Amino acid sequence: MRLSEFWRLMDDELGAAYARSVASTQVIGALDGRTPDQALEAGTPPREVWAAVCEAMDVPPERRLGRDEPARRR
Repeated sequence: MRLSEFWRLMDDELGAAYARSVASTQVIGALDGRTPDQALEAGTPPREVWAAVCEAMDVPPERRLGRDEPARRR
């Protein structure tokens, strides 16, 4: 997972403003007591950070891969 995908998932699930707030203030035990921002800065892969956020924020399993978008017509 790329960092851009992490932020897209965060924004889709939490809303852009709240996602930034959670990332900078929510201390998560599974991230060694760090915030998501701190974990990312320390080199934790975005996929692991996203999984920890999902657990901490009780994101339902069916929404952890993001929203289903309808297929685009060509």
